[in-house]
Amino acid sequence: MSTEKYTPRLAEKYKKEVIPALMKKFAYKSIMQAPRLTKVCINRGVNGAVADKKLVDVSIEELTTITGQKAVATMSKKDISNFKLRKNMPIGAKVTLRGVNMYEFVDRLVSVSLPRVRDFKGINDKSFDGRGNYTLGVTEQIIFPEIDIDKVNKITGLDITFVTTANTNEEAFELLKELGMPFKNIKK
Repeated sequence: MSTEKYTPRLAEKYKKEVIPALMKKFAYKSIMQAPRLTKVCINRGVNGAVADKKLVDVSIEELTTITGQKAVATMSKKDISNFKLRKNMPIGAKVTLRGVNMYEFVDRLVSVSLPRVRDFKGINDKSFDGRGNYTLGVTEQIIFPEIDIDKVNKITGLDITFVTTANTNEEAFELLKELGMPFKNIKK
């Protein structure tokens, strides 16, 4: 029985390849200045959750299966009579990944799930928020191999937000590109 702590493949790649590449490109004085991925937030709004409470439970179960971490329900913040919505009703699901779970999820997303998208030509490089965070919309949850297609009764999408310590979009783009995100239109 070894006492070594498990380190995800992507975390090793970050230390050995990504940090030196970013240091070279942006001329940082210290490796602590190099941007890093702090968390990955995955959320999903559930259409029809007001009428059927079980849809939220199914959504939570799917997100838990995809990420390997327990998802929680998101609650509505206010009453909206036109949608028959009351405050604190469950209307979606979310999960925030950090550390080992985060690196494992990003690795699976890049190497297994995104290549399974139909007519995939790369992800859009315009979805940065100006503060170094990137949001990716996935239209079908069945691209994840953890989801059993036979048990899915409704195909829905989800949003994946990558939160980084980068100060600019350019730094965040280089970080995610070095981590293996398949952006389209990359000029070599």
